[in-house]
Amino acid sequence: VQLQASGGGLVQSGGSLKLSCEASTFTFDNYRVGWFRQAPGMQREGVACINRAGETTSYADSVKGRFTISRDNAKSTVYLEMNELKPEDSAVYYCAATRRGGSNCLIALLFTSWGQGTLVTVSS
Repeated sequence: VQLQASGGGLVQSGGSLKLSCEASTFTFDNYRVGWFRQAPGMQREGVACINRAGETTSYADSVKGRFTISRDNAKSTVYLEMNELKPEDSAVYYCAATRRGGSNCLIALLFTSWGQGTLVTVSS
């Protein structure tokens, strides 16, 4: 499956952004989807993930209460709404999809398809 991430940009600390990840598949509801981010010089880290039906979500501790992941399977799209953004949230954000199972969906190795990334910059 091919993924197209969008919605990144420059925002002030405390602001909000909503990222979108559109998939090129008619069987989108077969895939778990995750958002990951990578800052310069840092390892890629899992931010949020959502199960196939959109009923179960997981978040990194650093974003809990501020970020919300959701999906619209009819539109083959997953969203990441980011509120109360902080400078440390600045990174390239990637969406990823997988048909694999597993108890922890914030692990990058679980995912087989990756989007191109969208840059989020939060100024202080």
